[in-house]
Amino acid sequence: MNNTRTPSTNTNSQVSGRGTTRRRFLIRLGQTAGVVAAPLFVPGAALGRDGHTAPNDRIGIGFIGVGRQAIHANMSVFMRSGYCQTVALCDVDRWRLRVEEIPNVAAVAKKNRWDVGLLKDTFRTTDFRELLARKDVDAVMISTPDHWHVPMALAAIKAGKDIALEKPIGLSIVHGRVLADAAAKSDIVFRTDSNWRSEPELFRVASLVRTGKIGQIKRIRFAVPIYPVPEPNEATAPVPEALDYEMWQGPAQRRPYVEDLVHPPGKIGRPGWYNNRLYCDGAISNWGHHPADLAQWANDTERTGPVEVEGSGDFPPIDQLYNVLGEFHVRYRYANGVEVDYIGRKDYSDGEGYVRFEGTEGWICGWRAPNRIEAEPKSILTAEVKHEDFPFALRNEKTDFIECMRSRSKTLEDAEVGHRASTVVQMGYIACQLGRKLTWDPVKEEFPGDDEANKLVQGHAGVAPWTIG
Repeated sequence: MNNTRTPSTNTNSQVSGRGTTRRRFLIRLGQTAGVVAAPLFVPGAALGRDGHTAPNDRIGIGFIGVGRQAIHANMSVFMRSGYCQTVALCDVDRWRLRVEEIPNVAAVAKKNRWDVGLLKDTFRTTDFRELLARKDVDAVMISTPDHWHVPMALAAIKAGKDIALEKPIGLSIVHGRVLADAAAKSDIVFRTDSNWRSEPELFRVASLVRTGKIGQIKRIRFAVPIYPVPEPNEATAPVPEALDYEMWQGPAQRRPYVEDLVHPPGKIGRPGWYNNRLYCDGAISNWGHHPADLAQWANDTERTGPVEVEGSGDFPPIDQLYNVLGEFHVRYRYANGVEVDYIGRKDYSDGEGYVRFEGTEGWICGWRAPNRIEAEPKSILTAEVKHEDFPFALRNEKTDFIECMRSRSKTLEDAEVGHRASTVVQMGYIACQLGRKLTWDPVKEEFPGDDEANKLVQGHAGVAPWTIG
C-alpha cells in the first residue's frame, strides 16, 4: 500500500530492526510530563448539519496496535462516530497495516456497522512515534501487548494526545502510579478502556449496590475465566519479514522469536503473548481488571484500595513459553471492613466472569457474557435509582471517551481510577507469588516494612526493569 510507512530510522521498504538496541526503547518514565451531565448514547451522526460534523472539525484518531482487540472491539465506535475520523494506523507487523486485506475483517466491520473503505487514505507506520508526531492525530487508541501500555501512554501524554488505553495499566503498580500522575498533571483526556461499566446489567448492579439497595456491603466475590490454551510450539524461528520484532519487544527483555509467543501471522487470532510473563501477567491482571474495577466502583473505593491481601495460585515453571499464573484464589480486606474473594477458574461454563455483592439486606450478582443479574430478595432488581444518587451516564466506553474529548471533561474511568483497579489485581498477583498475607497502604501505595513485597511493586520476576527518573 503506497502510504504504508516504515520507521523513520529505516527508510527501506523492508523493516529489519537491525542496528536497533534495547536502550532505544528504555523510556525514562519520570521525564514524561506532563462529572458533566451527558446523554446515555448519542450517535455521532445524530447532531450537526445534515447529521454530520465537518471533516475539519472531527477528532483525528490514531490506532496504535491493529490486532484482534482493535479490530473486534476497539475500532467500530470510532469508525461509526460522525465526531471522529481515523487518520493514522500503527502496527509493528506490516501485513496488519493492510487492514482491508485481512481475512474476515470486512465481515467484522459489516457486523459492527462500519466501512473498511474509510481507511483508504489513512497514514500507516510501524513506529508509534511517527504517529504521535502527526498534527492531525488528536487522540490515540492504544491496543498493544500489556508491556507497552505505560511507555506508549506516557509518550502520548508528552505529545499532547488524548488517550484511550486498553486495560490493565501496565505490568507494575509503580509504573501505573507514574502514568496516573502524568495524566493528572496534563490537559489530556484519558479513558481506561475497560467495558464493564458500559454493560447495562453490570452498570445496574453497581448503581444498586452503591446506593444502598442491598444495605451495607459485607462481602464481594468476583471471578474470571482461565481459558484453556493449546500447548505452544516452543521452537525458535526466523523473524517474519513483515514484523519489526525489535520494536514489538520494546522495553521487555530480549528473547528469540517464537511464533506462538507473538501473534499468528496472516490472521487475527488470540495472541500468544497473553500467556508469557514478559508481556502480560495473564488473566489475574489482564482479564481481572474488568470485575475489579466494577467492585471498586460499587464499593465507592475507586480512588483507593484494600488494606490487606493474601493469595495462592498455580504457577508454571518460569522457563516455559506459556508461564503465566493459572488458577488462583485471592482474599482482600478493605478499611471499611468489606471482605473480597477473587477467583480464577478453568470452569467458566456459567459465564465469562461475575461480581457478587452481599449486604445486610440482600445480595446481587451480575454476570458477563451472557449478561444477566440475579438478586435476593428479587425486589432489589426493581428498586429505583435516582440520577442524583448515582450521577453517571451509561454509554459505551469509546462513546464516553469521545464525548469527554468534546466537552474536555473527566471520563468515567480516568487514569487514576484505572490505575487503582489495576493495583487491586496486581496486589493479588504479588500475594500469590509470595504465598503469605500482606498489609497494604493505599495512600503511600506500599507494603509497610516489607522489602520483599515492595520489590514486586516495582515489577515482578521475569519482567525487564524500566528506568524511572
